Amino acid sequence: MDRRTFVSSSAASALTSTALGSLSTPAAAQARPADVLVVANEFGPNSLDIHTVGANRPAYGVSWLCYDRLMTYAKKKLPDGRVMYDMDKLVPELAESWRIAPDGNSVTFKLRKNAKFHDGTPVTAKDVKWSFDRAVTVGGFPTFQMAAGSLEKPEQFVVEDEHTFTVKFIRRDKMTMNNLAVVVPCVFNSELVKKNVTAQDPWGLAWTRNNVAGGGAYKVEAFRPGQEIIYVRNEDWKSGPLPKLRRVIQREVPNAGNRRALLVKGDIDMTYDMPPKDFAELAKEGGSVKVASMPIENSMFYLGMNVAKPPFNNVKIRQAVAYALPYDKMYDTALYGRGAKLYGAASSQVKTTAWPQATGYKTDLAKAKALMAEAGAGAGFETTLSIDLGGATVGEPMAVLVQEALGQIGIKATINKIPGATWRSALLKKDMPLIINRFGGWLNWPEYFFFWCYHGQNAVFNTMSYQNPRLDRIIDNARFAESKTLYDSFVRDMIQLGYDEVPRVPLFQPTQDVAMQKNVQGYTYWFHLQPDYRDLSKA
Repeated sequence: MDRRTFVSSSAASALTSTALGSLSTPAAAQARPADVLVVANEFGPNSLDIHTVGANRPAYGVSWLCYDRLMTYAKKKLPDGRVMYDMDKLVPELAESWRIAPDGNSVTFKLRKNAKFHDGTPVTAKDVKWSFDRAVTVGGFPTFQMAAGSLEKPEQFVVEDEHTFTVKFIRRDKMTMNNLAVVVPCVFNSELVKKNVTAQDPWGLAWTRNNVAGGGAYKVEAFRPGQEIIYVRNEDWKSGPLPKLRRVIQREVPNAGNRRALLVKGDIDMTYDMPPKDFAELAKEGGSVKVASMPIENSMFYLGMNVAKPPFNNVKIRQAVAYALPYDKMYDTALYGRGAKLYGAASSQVKTTAWPQATGYKTDLAKAKALMAEAGAGAGFETTLSIDLGGATVGEPMAVLVQEALGQIGIKATINKIPGATWRSALLKKDMPLIINRFGGWLNWPEYFFFWCYHGQNAVFNTMSYQNPRLDRIIDNARFAESKTLYDSFVRDMIQLGYDEVPRVPLFQPTQDVAMQKNVQGYTYWFHLQPDYRDLSKA
C-alpha cells in the first residue's frame, strides 16, 4: 500500500461497580455530563513522562495532552469525511511564530508571552532549552527520537531572551522541523523538576514518572497505575482552543468482551485496542456505537529474529522462517481481515518506493525445509517466541499459528507472554530470540522507519539487533538525497536489502480502530495512535 494512500457478552455481567466506579450503571451513564468522557482500555500508561525508560504507548497520550510542544500539526479532512493530522502543515502551539534564518542554518521561535505551566509559573525560553537538553542527553528512546531529526547536542539550543528560542541546525535535514512537532520534544517546567533531582537522577526522571510538570491542555487529577488516569481541563491553557471536555476518566478494563459490553450498554464513551473481530462486528451492528478506522501509516506487524546470536544470525534460517509462516491464516484469524497484507507480492524484486509494501514471501513449507537443510539446521532447534500481552488480542492468536507452523520445519517454539507494562523494557534488553511486535514510525517516510528499525545505531526499535554498514549508508543517503531520482533509487535499494536479509518478516499493515458512542464527535487520527481528547466533544 502506498504510504500516502488510505483505504477506506455474558462476560460483562461479571464486571462489578468496582471496575468503573459509580459510572457503571445505565442510570449514571445517562446522567453523565456532556463535558465528561469515560474511556476504558486494555491497559493504561506506565509513566507520566515519555522520557522515562520503558514508557509505553499510552504514555505518549499523557505527554500529548499534558505538555506543549513548540509546534503541532494541522488537521485535514479526507474525501470520505475522516479527519487526520496533516504532516505537511505545521501550526503554532507554544510558539506563536517562527522564522528560518536566511542562510537556512537555524530556526528562531517566538514563545507565547501568556503561556503558563499548571502551577502558574510562566513558560520561558529557558524551560524550552532545559527540556531539549534533557531529551538529547537522557539516552534511550527520547535521544534517538531527537537524533532522527538531527537534534543531537545541547549546543544547538539557544536562549535569545525570555521568549525567544533558537535551534541551530547541524545539517540540512528535511525531518528536523517535523520532528519538533512529535511527542518527545515537549516542554517541562524546569524549575519544578529541578527541585526533585538527585545526584543519581540529574534530570528528575524518577519524579516525573509519577508527576506532571507541564503546561498542556489537561492536568492529571489522579494516576493509579493499573487502574485509571483522570484528566481535568487546564482552564488557563493558551496554546490552542480550550477543549470542550472538562474531564476525561480513562480506566483499565483488561477483558475486551467487558469493554465491548460496557460500550454497547452506554456505560463508557470510547474504547480501542479491542480484537479486530469486535470492531468489524460493531461497525456492522450500528446502533448507538460507531467505529472510526484508518490504516496506520508507516507501520507493520512483524516477526522479528535476533540476529546477534545463533540460530537467527543465519540468513537462510531467517528466510526459512519467512517461507514457513501461515500468512493467510494469521490474516483471517488474528486480524479478521482488518489490515493490508505485506506478503505474497508477485515478485521478490522491489520496484517502487511505496511503503510499507508486500514482500515476495508466502507460505511454502517445501522451500522452508530446503533452506533449513542448506543452513545445516535440518534437525531443527528450540527457541522462545515472545509476545506483548498488552496486544494479546492480536498477538496471541498469531503466536499460536506461528508456533504450529514453525513446528512443521523442526523449530520448537515456546510462547513467552510478557505484560504490556514491561514490554518496552523487555525490548530494550535485546535478548529475546523471536518476537511478534508492531512498530509504526511517527514521521511518514520509509527512511525514517528504516532509521529506527534497521540502522546500525541499534535503536530500541531495532529489536533484531541488525547491523549492516551497507544498509546504513543507503539509509543515510536516502535521508539526505539531493534529487528525487537519487532518493527513489536509495529507497528501493533500502527496502530490497531489508527484505532479502529479512531480520524481521513483515506481516500486515494494521488498522487503527476506535469504537465510540455516536454522540462523540471530533475524532482525529494522529500518528501517535492515541485519542486527542482536546479534539473531542459530545453532542
